[in-house]
Amino acid sequence: MSMATLETQSIRLSFERADEVHEGLERAVESLIEAAAQNGTCGILVTRHEPGTYTVALDESVPFGQTREAIAA
Repeated sequence: MSMATLETQSIRLSFERADEVHEGLERAVESLIEAAAQNGTCGILVTRHEPGTYTVALDESVPFGQTREAIAA
C-alpha cells in the first residue's frame, strides 16, 4: 500500500494487493473521523477511482456522522 497524498481533508491510496484494501481504507477513514468531528458539517466519502486506487475524503454531500462509498465514472 502507498499513500500518494495525505492532506487534512483527503487521503489518496493505492494498493498493489487486494488483501490490503480493507485494512487500508479502514485506517484512512479512522484518521479522518476526528477532522470530520471538528468540522461538524460533513461526513466521509470513499471513492474507488480504478482497481486499487481510492480517495477517502471529507465531503459536505455526506451527512455528518456517515461514511459513504462511490465509484468514479
